[in-house]
Amino acid sequence: MLSKNQIKYVRQLEQKKFRKRDGVFVAEGPKVVGDLLRAGFEPVQLFAIREWANEGQRVQEVTDEELRKISFLQHPQQVLAVFRMPETPTVVQPVGKDLYLALDGVQDPGNLGTIIRIADWFGIGTIYCSEDTADAWNPKVVQATMGSIARVNIIYTSLEDLIQKAQVPVYGTLLDGHNIYEETLTPEGIIVMGNEGNGISQPIRQLITRRLLIPQYHEGPESLNVAIATAITCSEFRRRG
Repeated sequence: MLSKNQIKYVRQLEQKKFRKRDGVFVAEGPKVVGDLLRAGFEPVQLFAIREWANEGQRVQEVTDEELRKISFLQHPQQVLAVFRMPETPTVVQPVGKDLYLALDGVQDPGNLGTIIRIADWFGIGTIYCSEDTADAWNPKVVQATMGSIARVNIIYTSLEDLIQKAQVPVYGTLLDGHNIYEETLTPEGIIVMGNEGNGISQPIRQLITRRLLIPQYHEGPESLNVAIATAITCSEFRRRG
């Protein structure tokens, strides 16, 4: 049976200050929790209904009603876990033949989670985030990654400092860019994606060496959702090989 203190503790982890204080985050559902366990993330507590296969982990069994009290989902999914955050990755300069993503002020948790999932799909192992980008350990972000957060390094840093020292091409999607389908794309580089409303900030925009545009084929919306734009851009880079 869940105590009032347990319910209160899990619910307060929706707030960044409590996650940061204790160095933990919440994940839900067999897919997300299973991927994190297989990746070696350390569970502090696992709450699950009887039907969930516990994969050899120590689990506190709860009822459906108790799971609803601690879940951040509209429809709870069998298991909720509190995991210890991994150690903060060292900021490593982009080098070699790798492709990296850099997020400049992406605010929406759903967008950030989807972008992490996109990076995982296209084999991009590191995402650099500006300090004003949404917290990757927000429960909504973790859920939107569908387990990909277990396989992608998320590094919060000064993008300006990072890009100024970069020894690889720096790409950015801008309205005054060149048609991505006609530009030469390299297998290495940093792809910068900007804020949902304002795009890439002016200080970072000045550091971009290769400006790209996803062409619009019909007069209508003013812009693409940043996660969709990220998927299109990453797909084109990988298609070129």
